[in-house]
Amino acid sequence: MTDTQPYSSGPDHSPRHSGQEPVSELVQRASQQLTELVRGELHLAQAEMKDKGKRYGKGGGLFGGAGVVGFLMLQALVATVIAALAVPLPVWAAALIVTAALGVIAAVMALSGKKQVSQAAPPAPEQTIENVKADVAEIKESARR
Repeated sequence: MTDTQPYSSGPDHSPRHSGQEPVSELVQRASQQLTELVRGELHLAQAEMKDKGKRYGKGGGLFGGAGVVGFLMLQALVATVIAALAVPLPVWAAALIVTAALGVIAAVMALSGKKQVSQAAPPAPEQTIENVKADVAEIKESARR
C-alpha cells in the first residue's frame, strides 16, 4: 500500500497538514460564537429595556402624584373662594396660601416626572441596536477576507 490517497495527484495539501483547521470546525466555531453574541446582545437589550421601564414607571408615578396634588389644589381653591365670600380677609388668605403651596408642589412633581420620562425616551434599546450593527459590520468584514 502507498501513503497517497486515491485520486491524489501529488503531495497532500489538506488543511490538517498545512496547520489550518478544517472548514467544518471553523463553521461550527463561528456558529457558536454567533449564538453567544446574539445571547449577549439579547441580555443587554433586556437590561436596557428594564432600566427604561423603571424610568417610565417613576415618571408615570410622579405624573399621577402631580394629578392628585393638582386635584387637591382645585379643592383648596374652591374652599378659598367659599372662605373669601364668608369672611372678608383672614380665612380666605389662609386658604389661598395653602392653595399656592399645593400648586408649587404639583408643579415640582410634574417637572420631575417629565424629566424621568424624557430620560427614558425613546423606548428602544439604543445601545444594543448600535452593538448589533457593529457586530453585523464586523461579520461582513470577516466574510470578505
